[in-house]
Amino acid sequence: MTAYAVGHLRPARPHEEVFAYMERIQDTLDPFGGRFAVHGATVEVVEGRWPGTVVLIEFPDIDRARAWYRSDAYQEILPLRTRHLDGEVVLVGGVGPGYDVGRTAARLREEAVRTGALPA
Repeated sequence: MTAYAVGHLRPARPHEEVFAYMERIQDTLDPFGGRFAVHGATVEVVEGRWPGTVVLIEFPDIDRARAWYRSDAYQEILPLRTRHLDGEVVLVGGVGPGYDVGRTAARLREEAVRTGALPA
């Protein structure tokens, strides 16, 4: 199942190390099947506040996303970004083909009723 690395990065002044990070990151992604799905796009905020930008990297599965993040190659370049850009990065598994949010809602409702979190 597809997985993603999602970064919410805050604006910062340009820095040579950030450019070096950007120039080197693809080589760390390639062995794990990672590819940029979103990078450098304008963020249209429709709810709440979202200072900064979003980066979305797609992987074939969560194990490869984890292996990429923990890899020596990525860990070597990571400080080039973190010294200059604030933000959060998460790894998350996607949903499979045929995912039905209605079935998920029904399952969660049943669980809530069973545990007493929602009245029957």
